[in-house]
Amino acid sequence: MTKAGSKGGNLRDKLDGNELDLSLSDLNEVPAALPKATILDLSCNKLTTLPSDFCGLTHLVKLDLSKNKLQQLPADFGRLVNLQHLDLLNNRLVTLPVSFAQLKNLKWLDLKDNPLDPVLAKVAGDCLDEKQCKQCANKVLQHMKAVQADQERERQRRLEVEREAEKKREAKQRAKEAQERELRKREKAEEKERRRKEYDALKAAKREQEKKPKKEANQAPKSKSGSRPRKPPPRKHTRSWAVLKLLLLLLLFGVAGGLVACRVTELQQQPLCTSVNTIYDNAVQGLRRHEILQWVLQTDSQQ
Repeated sequence: MTKAGSKGGNLRDKLDGNELDLSLSDLNEVPAALPKATILDLSCNKLTTLPSDFCGLTHLVKLDLSKNKLQQLPADFGRLVNLQHLDLLNNRLVTLPVSFAQLKNLKWLDLKDNPLDPVLAKVAGDCLDEKQCKQCANKVLQHMKAVQADQERERQRRLEVEREAEKKREAKQRAKEAQERELRKREKAEEKERRRKEYDALKAAKREQEKKPKKEANQAPKSKSGSRPRKPPPRKHTRSWAVLKLLLLLLLFGVAGGLVACRVTELQQQPLCTSVNTIYDNAVQGLRRHEILQWVLQTDSQQ
């Protein structure tokens, strides 16, 4: 067993006949000679904090930290699971770490002359004798276990609240995404319907344009009630025949006029008129041979 004691602000640890003189007014790390110490007395050293690796002294059974200036114990102080005797007299402690509840082997505890939280001070009691210090250890352990349980429940409650909040956020996000999908779907459907209407309108307009020439070509003018149907417009060949007849009539008048001029006027002596008169005389003699023509000529001469 290794035992460390204090005197005059110095720690003297006798190990294998060697004497170590360590000033603990500023303890930054655990001395290498202490890892397996079971009893450690660090009282009256004006300690304000304990080093981070102090709780690695898991073999400690008895620990005296009285008459220092400790304002708090390390958060993992509960690692000293073999600790049975703990003296924290006359420090500046207000609360104890929650891990204190893990010191299941603690049998003796002194918390006098510390500015403890009122609830913790009431639980700890006066610690005026051996019996009260044992009761203090038992009651403080029970109290710290309750605090640990409360903190665990509070942690679980916060986790549950966070999970519920996360679920709500996820549900809200899913609802938002579903709403956005529905909006995009509706916009897509509206765009599709708009294009379909435009296509139908273009198609209908095209059909109307195709029907319009057919209607104009096939539609006959409607006749009024009681009126005679209009005559169809004269054909082109009818007008051509009328022009031809007019030309023939003019030609006939021209021939007749020329004949009259050749037989009556002085032009009858001209060579052209002589030929015309000869043709006329021959034609008249030929026609007189027919009885009907003779009758027509006689009637005409009598008149």
